[in-house]
Amino acid sequence: MKANILTDLPERQAERFGDKAALAAPDHENRWRDISWRRYAADVRTASLALAALGVRESDNVATFSANRPENLVTDFACFRNRAVSVSIYATSSLEQLVYIINDARCELLFVGNTTQYRIAREAQALCQSLKRIVALKKIELDPNDSTSMLWTDFMKLGETATEEIAATVDSRAAAAVPDDIATLVYTSGTTGEPKGAILTHGNYDAAMEAHWQRITMVDENDTSMAFLPLSHIFEKGWTYFCLTKGIKVSVNRNPQEIQATIQQVRPTCMCSVPRFWEKVYTAVHEKIASMNPLMRMVVRQALRVGRRRNLKYARIGRKAPWWLETRYRFFEARVFRLLREAIGIDHGNIFPTAGAPVSTKVVEFFHACGINIVVGYGLSETTATVCCFPQTGWEIGSVGTPIPLVNVRIGENDEVLVKSPMVMRGYYNKPKETAEAFTADGWFRTGDAGYIDDHGALFLTDRLKDLFKTSNGKYIAPQAIETLLCEDRYIDQVAVIGDRRKFVSALIVPDFEVLKDFAAKEKIAYDSMEQLVADPKVRSLYTNRLEILQQRLASYEKVKRFTLLPKEFSMEKGELTNTLKIRRAAVNRLYASVIDSMYED
Repeated sequence: MKANILTDLPERQAERFGDKAALAAPDHENRWRDISWRRYAADVRTASLALAALGVRESDNVATFSANRPENLVTDFACFRNRAVSVSIYATSSLEQLVYIINDARCELLFVGNTTQYRIAREAQALCQSLKRIVALKKIELDPNDSTSMLWTDFMKLGETATEEIAATVDSRAAAAVPDDIATLVYTSGTTGEPKGAILTHGNYDAAMEAHWQRITMVDENDTSMAFLPLSHIFEKGWTYFCLTKGIKVSVNRNPQEIQATIQQVRPTCMCSVPRFWEKVYTAVHEKIASMNPLMRMVVRQALRVGRRRNLKYARIGRKAPWWLETRYRFFEARVFRLLREAIGIDHGNIFPTAGAPVSTKVVEFFHACGINIVVGYGLSETTATVCCFPQTGWEIGSVGTPIPLVNVRIGENDEVLVKSPMVMRGYYNKPKETAEAFTADGWFRTGDAGYIDDHGALFLTDRLKDLFKTSNGKYIAPQAIETLLCEDRYIDQVAVIGDRRKFVSALIVPDFEVLKDFAAKEKIAYDSMEQLVADPKVRSLYTNRLEILQQRLASYEKVKRFTLLPKEFSMEKGELTNTLKIRRAAVNRLYASVIDSMYED
């Protein structure tokens, strides 16, 4: 029987790399510290013994409710050594969401990251009969009357003092591990209903690692990755596991709000992210260009024209650029593009996988023109992340790339993207009906996404099937495509397109408040609140004009005819966004029903 790749990965890599850094994280003084492979493997072994000492059995579900921390990667692999199942829960989850997952997975042990998560977990204990033990990863103050919780240091002492019998039990479990063992339950974000736990086996991860080794050949142990997205997100989880199999150091970013500063400190060569990250960088760069003197602006624009021609017309398809174009590109590379990458913090950049939402072609073309290798991809929790991504050469602009090795894609009824692969989940935990509905009669997984495959084999997505709607005039609208287009504008941060069974398309728009404040200062607009600012006639006129320009390439029936500027951003706390920052359309329609209705009043 083939050995699971992940079960003994830290131990194998420690033998190979020794004192080379496996992970890095900031200490209590915010100074980045390396964690060697030898130390990491030792911590995984100690934690695996501690799990067994606490009574964790084979096939038990062990949950982690925390922001990114190195300990998350210790507990994952400690579970694998025990043939237990790792269940990652978003650090931003509400009490209701936490209770649902713990009850659904019947978790007896829960790791929490900080005081906030500990407090929520304590409330959950009263509502979850299965939850017997909480372990706090961070040194926090536990409730005086809490006899069920312990700190990470005490947890690890259990492993350090474990008996030979416990050690033999864990070693026996690891030796007996097989690909059909469940590795993780990854709960979907639940845009249209309650979350579902995708059952991902070690065989799924084995196939995913093999497929990525074949496709992502441009990285090696000399790279450094930044774990920026939550490790509870399959994209970050899968990418981080891949990096660990390659011996790539993973720097663990704890606070997503501080990512810009963190990148400056770590200067990663690779990092997976969602399109919104690059959209914000794109906006910041263009604001910087707009503030330059006319001569510098002219130089940068010329550089971008040369970069586009060289990287998109030639390098993209593996062709060598003419010598005169290559010479000009090298000139601008030294004087413009290198400085730009240094300013962002990716001057040693290699590849930057990007997925999770539609990404604007304008953004992709801009960064490739600058020599920043954004690798657009597509995948789902149910497919152990990647289905498609850009190949090294020959990728198609506007697509999400071609299927990676071991993955087959076809287009089914209603243009639905269907997938068959050893990376596809076993099913949804405790949900046989939903599992059956997720597959076609001949075994293809239904992604719920609409798209098409072009003559080059590249997949183009059009929208989520559940998001598509029809106006009262009978015209089908793909809201995500319109939202992606509008979010290219630097004055727009978030958009929810409305119009299901309505006369025309409208939108709820969340401005980029910092950019809007700059506009207000230049126009000498006085305001006491964001509500007052977004209602100002000059601001309304600004957005009307910008929407008119942005929507020039849309069909008349697709264009946003009316809009409302919101004074606050959509948030997870209010239920408007999922943990992966996707819009919960039903919730938005409910919460803003009166605002939406007012846009359709004659």
